[in-house]
Amino acid sequence: MHPLRKCGSVAAEAGDGVATMRIAEIFHSLQGEGELTGIPSVFVRTSGCNLRCSWCDTKYASWQPEGEQVGIEEIVRRVLQHGAKHVVLTGGEPMIAADIHDLAAQLHREGMHITIETAGTVPPDEIACDLASLSPKMSNSTPEATLAGKEWPRRHDASRWQPGTARSWIDRYNYQIKFVIETAADLDEIKEWLRALEREVPPWKVLLMPQATSAESAHMRDATLLDLCKRHGYRYCSRLHIDLFGNRRGT
Repeated sequence: MHPLRKCGSVAAEAGDGVATMRIAEIFHSLQGEGELTGIPSVFVRTSGCNLRCSWCDTKYASWQPEGEQVGIEEIVRRVLQHGAKHVVLTGGEPMIAADIHDLAAQLHREGMHITIETAGTVPPDEIACDLASLSPKMSNSTPEATLAGKEWPRRHDASRWQPGTARSWIDRYNYQIKFVIETAADLDEIKEWLRALEREVPPWKVLLMPQATSAESAHMRDATLLDLCKRHGYRYCSRLHIDLFGNRRGT
C-alpha cells in the first residue's frame, strides 16, 4: 500500500470491494487561473483537506467536506465523456485522497494533460502530472480559533509552510507557484518563502492572485497586484471563472 494511504486520506470500499474516492464535484469548464487560463478542462474536486484557510472558497471540500464515493473507473469515465484534453485534480487537497496516484495514472494512460492543484504540503511520490500548480499558504490564510476551533490555527500553521516538500514538486515537474495576495505587505513573506525554497525560480513562474470571492473584490486589489508584478517581474493571475460565472460551484 502507498504510504500516503495509511493515514489522512479520504477513501472507502464499495460494496463489491472496489476502492472509491470521496468526490465533491466533477465538471467541465474553462481553467480560470494560471498559465493555462482559458483552456477547456474537466475539474475533479476531491473532498477533504489538511488545512483550513480562512478565505477558502471551497469549504464544501475542506471545512465541511461533502460528496459521493466514486470508483476510479467511474471518475475516468465521467472525465472522458466531455471530450476535453485537460483535467485538473483539485480539492480540498487532492494529494491526501487515497488512490489519487492510481487515478492520475489512469488519466495519463488516456492521454489527458494533468494539472494538480495542491498546497505543496504532501510530496508527489512520482504521481503522473504535467503541471504542478502549487499554492503555498501564507499567514493571511490562518483561520481564527473562534471559527475553526481552538486546534486548527496551530495545526494549519504547522502544516502550511513546507518549502522542502514544494521543492520535491518543482524538481520533478513543470510548475507554477500561485500566491494569494491581500496587501502589498504580503510581498515580504513571498520573498521569504522563495528563499526557503533554495531554487532559482524564474519570476514569471510566480503568479500573484487576488484574495477575493467576487469580481468586484478581486478588481479592488488589481492596482496593488499590477504594481507588484511590474516591479518584480511576477505574473498577474486573474480569476477568470469568477469574472465569468461568479463564485459558484461547478464553474
